[in-house]
Amino acid sequence: MITITVNGASHDVDVPPDMPLLWVIRDELGLTGTKFGCGVSQCGCCTVHVDGEATRSCVLPVSQVVGKQVHTIESLSTDNSSAIQKAWIAEQVPQCGYCQSGQIMAAAAFLRKNANPSDAQISDAITNICRCGTYDRIRSAIHRAAQGA
Repeated sequence: MITITVNGASHDVDVPPDMPLLWVIRDELGLTGTKFGCGVSQCGCCTVHVDGEATRSCVLPVSQVVGKQVHTIESLSTDNSSAIQKAWIAEQVPQCGYCQSGQIMAAAAFLRKNANPSDAQISDAITNICRCGTYDRIRSAIHRAAQGA
Protein backbone atom coordinates (compact mmCIF):
# COMPACT_ATOMS: atom_id res chain seq x y z
CA MET A 1 0.00 0.00 0.00
CA ILE A 2 1.32 3.43 -0.97
CA THR A 3 -0.04 6.67 0.47
CA ILE A 4 -0.01 9.75 -1.74
CA THR A 5 -1.55 13.20 -1.47
CA VAL A 6 -3.44 14.38 -4.54
CA ASN A 7 -5.35 17.67 -4.66
CA GLY A 8 -5.01 18.00 -0.89
CA ALA A 9 -6.48 14.58 -0.05
CA SER A 10 -4.58 11.55 1.18
CA HIS A 11 -5.09 8.33 -0.78
CA ASP A 12 -3.96 4.80 -0.03
CA VAL A 13 -3.39 2.96 -3.29
CA ASP A 14 -2.54 -0.70 -3.69
CA VAL A 15 -0.29 -0.47 -6.73
CA PRO A 16 3.29 -1.44 -7.62
CA PRO A 17 5.78 1.30 -6.59
CA ASP A 18 6.99 1.66 -10.18
CA MET A 19 3.50 2.27 -11.60
CA PRO A 20 3.50 5.65 -13.40
CA LEU A 21 1.75 8.38 -11.45
CA LEU A 22 -0.45 9.11 -14.48
CA TRP A 23 -2.13 5.72 -14.25
CA VAL A 24 -2.62 6.01 -10.50
CA ILE A 25 -4.27 9.41 -10.99
CA ARG A 26 -6.52 8.23 -13.82
CA ASP A 27 -7.24 4.58 -13.06
CA GLU A 28 -7.00 4.38 -9.28
CA LEU A 29 -8.27 7.84 -8.30
CA GLY A 30 -10.62 8.43 -11.23
CA LEU A 31 -9.23 11.89 -12.02
CA THR A 32 -9.35 11.82 -15.81
CA GLY A 33 -8.43 15.43 -16.58
CA THR A 34 -4.77 14.46 -16.83
CA LYS A 35 -4.24 12.84 -20.22
CA PHE A 36 -1.96 10.20 -21.71
CA GLY A 37 -0.15 11.39 -24.80
CA CYS A 38 3.20 9.85 -25.66
CA GLY A 39 4.21 7.84 -22.61
CA VAL A 40 7.83 9.02 -22.82
CA SER A 41 7.64 12.45 -21.15
CA GLN A 42 7.88 14.40 -24.39
CA CYS A 43 4.44 15.84 -25.20
CA GLY A 44 3.31 17.13 -21.79
CA CYS A 45 -0.33 16.00 -21.94
CA CYS A 46 0.23 14.34 -18.56
CA THR A 47 1.58 17.44 -16.79
CA VAL A 48 0.67 17.77 -13.11
CA HIS A 49 2.24 19.73 -10.26
CA VAL A 50 4.47 17.92 -7.77
CA ASP A 51 5.33 20.24 -4.90
CA GLY A 52 4.46 23.13 -7.21
CA GLU A 53 6.67 22.05 -10.11
CA ALA A 54 5.24 21.13 -13.50
CA THR A 55 5.97 17.42 -13.82
CA ARG A 56 5.27 14.88 -16.55
CA SER A 57 3.42 12.09 -14.80
CA CYS A 58 3.59 9.39 -17.49
CA VAL A 59 7.10 8.27 -16.52
CA LEU A 60 7.20 9.25 -12.84
CA PRO A 61 6.88 6.22 -10.55
CA VAL A 62 4.20 6.72 -7.91
CA SER A 63 6.76 5.87 -5.22
CA GLN A 64 8.56 9.13 -6.10
CA VAL A 65 5.64 11.29 -4.90
CA VAL A 66 5.22 9.78 -1.43
CA GLY A 67 5.36 12.68 1.03
CA LYS A 68 4.86 15.26 -1.73
CA GLN A 69 1.86 17.31 -2.83
CA VAL A 70 0.44 16.36 -6.23
CA HIS A 71 -2.05 18.63 -7.95
CA THR A 72 -3.99 17.83 -11.10
CA ILE A 73 -6.06 20.03 -13.43
CA GLU A 74 -9.07 19.27 -11.23
CA SER A 75 -7.45 21.24 -8.39
CA LEU A 76 -7.36 24.59 -10.23
CA SER A 77 -11.10 25.19 -9.80
CA THR A 78 -14.37 23.36 -10.18
CA ASP A 79 -15.99 26.14 -12.19
CA ASN A 80 -13.21 27.43 -14.50
CA SER A 81 -12.71 30.46 -12.26
CA SER A 82 -8.92 30.36 -11.97
CA ALA A 83 -7.15 33.14 -13.87
CA ILE A 84 -5.45 30.67 -16.19
CA GLN A 85 -8.71 28.88 -17.02
CA LYS A 86 -10.52 32.18 -17.64
CA ALA A 87 -7.69 33.29 -19.93
CA TRP A 88 -7.80 30.00 -21.84
CA ILE A 89 -11.53 30.47 -22.42
CA ALA A 90 -11.24 34.15 -23.37
CA GLU A 91 -8.49 33.42 -25.90
CA GLN A 92 -10.32 30.34 -27.24
CA VAL A 93 -7.12 28.35 -26.97
CA PRO A 94 -8.28 24.76 -27.52
CA GLN A 95 -8.79 23.39 -30.96
CA CYS A 96 -9.06 19.63 -30.37
CA GLY A 97 -8.38 20.28 -26.67
CA TYR A 98 -6.59 17.03 -25.88
CA CYS A 99 -3.32 18.59 -24.70
CA GLN A 100 -4.90 21.52 -22.93
CA SER A 101 -5.00 20.25 -19.35
CA GLY A 102 -1.24 19.66 -19.57
CA GLN A 103 -0.73 23.04 -21.23
CA ILE A 104 -2.73 24.77 -18.49
CA MET A 105 -0.86 23.00 -15.70
CA ALA A 106 2.51 23.88 -17.27
CA ALA A 107 1.42 27.50 -17.67
CA ALA A 108 0.10 27.75 -14.10
CA ALA A 109 3.40 26.51 -12.63
CA PHE A 110 5.34 28.82 -14.94
CA LEU A 111 3.31 31.89 -13.96
CA ARG A 112 4.00 31.27 -10.27
CA LYS A 113 7.69 31.77 -11.07
CA ASN A 114 7.39 34.48 -13.70
CA ALA A 115 4.46 36.85 -13.24
CA ASN A 116 5.21 38.99 -16.30
CA PRO A 117 6.81 36.79 -18.97
CA SER A 118 7.92 37.74 -22.46
CA ASP A 119 6.97 35.70 -25.51
CA ALA A 120 10.50 34.26 -25.59
CA GLN A 121 10.32 33.22 -21.93
CA ILE A 122 6.97 31.51 -22.53
CA SER A 123 8.30 29.68 -25.57
CA ASP A 124 11.38 28.54 -23.65
CA ALA A 125 9.44 27.40 -20.58
CA ILE A 126 6.32 25.81 -22.04
CA THR A 127 7.61 22.82 -23.98
CA ASN A 128 4.33 20.91 -24.16
CA ILE A 129 3.32 19.87 -27.66
CA CYS A 130 0.06 20.97 -29.25
CA ARG A 131 -0.59 18.97 -32.40
CA CYS A 132 -3.16 21.54 -33.51
CA GLY A 133 -0.57 24.32 -33.31
CA THR A 134 -2.41 26.73 -31.01
CA TYR A 135 0.86 28.16 -29.66
CA ASP A 136 -0.01 31.79 -30.45
CA ARG A 137 -3.27 31.48 -28.51
CA ILE A 138 -1.46 29.69 -25.67
CA ARG A 139 1.03 32.59 -25.40
CA SER A 140 -1.83 35.11 -25.52
CA ALA A 141 -3.68 33.27 -22.76
CA ILE A 142 -0.56 33.14 -20.59
CA HIS A 143 -0.13 36.91 -21.02
CA ARG A 144 -3.82 37.45 -20.20
CA ALA A 145 -3.56 35.27 -17.08
CA ALA A 146 -0.42 37.15 -16.00
CA GLN A 147 -2.49 40.35 -16.14
CA GLY A 148 -5.15 38.76 -13.92
CA ALA A 149 -7.61 37.85 -16.68
